[in-house]
Amino acid sequence: MPAAPHEIGDPSGNDEMAEEDIVERIFEAVVEQRLPPGTKLSEAALCEAFRVGRMRIRRSLLLLSSREVVELHANRGAYVASPTAKQAREVFEARLTLEPTIARLAVERATDADLAQLTAHLKMEHDAHHPESRHEAIRLSGHFHILLAQFAANVVMLRMMKELVTRTSLIIGIFGAPSVANCRDDDHESILHAFKARNGRAAADLMTEHLREIEDSLDLVNRKSGAVDLVSLFSKKHTSTVRGTLLRVKD
Repeated sequence: MPAAPHEIGDPSGNDEMAEEDIVERIFEAVVEQRLPPGTKLSEAALCEAFRVGRMRIRRSLLLLSSREVVELHANRGAYVASPTAKQAREVFEARLTLEPTIARLAVERATDADLAQLTAHLKMEHDAHHPESRHEAIRLSGHFHILLAQFAANVVMLRMMKELVTRTSLIIGIFGAPSVANCRDDDHESILHAFKARNGRAAADLMTEHLREIEDSLDLVNRKSGAVDLVSLFSKKHTSTVRGTLLRVKD
């Protein structure tokens, strides 16, 4: 008995997309808030969208689950993670503990090339702050924090920041107002000024203030949700200027 098309891959024979690439595409969609928390990730729809077999989708969802981006429920399927208000507070508690230290270390360890990269990144953030580029602004604002962790040159902290940035995007997707992105770029600019002055204490203090402002902007009572056409979302070409930097860490 022949296998169903989705079990062997795309009927046209184009079954080349690796789990790593599928994970990256779904991860980016979550970080950019194109995939709302609680969205059901239908295996059939993902097979059609990525033109791969069902087993490849299942392995990709398992990888995303290990990063706590996706929740797997027996007999119900896979869903984009949907943190509670308590979990949201815990995420910001963790960020407030970790990120001021990251900012201070990054100031101490950043090279002139790192500063140039951060300056260029802020320019992209400014350019993306208009309604037509909201998803890009969200992605860039999260990546700013990941860049600081890279400059701090601590692989453990970098891995933790990638997870926390993803969770924050989910939290803002649930509890944030429609006009709220992950960060305000003027806050990031103030932090950049502290970098250029090589003032680690100021960078740490500004980071604390910045994170508290984000947390204070959330409504941890009301939750939002929405439906997404997965085939339409992932069948479109989607590229990013820093593609591959959110999940992959150089050891």
